[in-house]
Amino acid sequence: MATNCGNFATDNIPHLSVVYRLTPHHPIHLTREQTIRSAVTCTGVGLHSGAPVNLRLLPAPAGTGIVFHRTDLDSFAVEASGRNVARVSYATSLMKKGVLISTTEHLLSALIGVGIDNVIVELDNLELPILDGSALPFVEMIQRAGIRPQRKARTYLRIIREIELREGDKFIAVYPADTYSVSYSINFPHPLIGKQSFCVRLTNGSYLDQIAAARTFGFLHEADAMRQQGLIRGASTSNAIVMNREEVLNPPLRFPDEFVRHKVLDLIGDLALIGKRILGAVVADRAGHAMHTALVSRILRDRSYWQETTMEVPGRVPAPAQESVLSL
Repeated sequence: MATNCGNFATDNIPHLSVVYRLTPHHPIHLTREQTIRSAVTCTGVGLHSGAPVNLRLLPAPAGTGIVFHRTDLDSFAVEASGRNVARVSYATSLMKKGVLISTTEHLLSALIGVGIDNVIVELDNLELPILDGSALPFVEMIQRAGIRPQRKARTYLRIIREIELREGDKFIAVYPADTYSVSYSINFPHPLIGKQSFCVRLTNGSYLDQIAAARTFGFLHEADAMRQQGLIRGASTSNAIVMNREEVLNPPLRFPDEFVRHKVLDLIGDLALIGKRILGAVVADRAGHAMHTALVSRILRDRSYWQETTMEVPGRVPAPAQESVLSL
């Protein structure tokens, strides 16, 4: 069972029928790890905490991975790893020895989308800034910093047998494939959303063109109840698509199907917690953060589902001094 994201997704996947036509891209895999070229900073507020936060991205040596440092807590380090997953209800948070890093998915998605393997993420509060509610500001930060190829061969995690998880009408799976693709389907009882599906193959340029700018969204009639739970205290029309029961209160949408594209963005970020880019076709239907991270746990727990592989080019000597393109 698999998808074809080059033109239309096949309709033989449970509950999923993708109808948005994509521009074909040739599969391109980088053979070497990458980091950013220089440090870059931003400031903002946390979506749920409403707390101000300063964030800085710094270059990291090959093999480091993505590591968060709480500069307000003696630079305590929390690795972006499935073993550190904490809360996953309305955002994906990490915790190590009681130190929390909240709402990680948008930055992690941007890093995967533009091909960054190694980076130190410094922040001086518990929650990453929401910025405009999408991954685009993080992508633009990385572009400003520049991308530097490194000498270490990039290791991919190739899916070799299917994994399927179900919970009621929710579904998530990953199937063997030669490249990384994501197919997502949602169904919200709102006249502007309803059933939406989208499929993207994460090859050269597709993340920036089709996913990065999609913003998070919420419903005005749910806001009070969520705030009573300590959520969305930093939410506003400048960092989320806000809807009442009939319309968007801060139009226009960036894409006609921006809602499902943001779910794809979230899923890419959550799957970054595997620690390596995957080669596989991911399929999700109404899944959400909890199921995304459950798939991460299943993959990491059972090595029979995958094998590590590199994309070495025989006889080619790496020349990492030049600037890299934004690519997987």
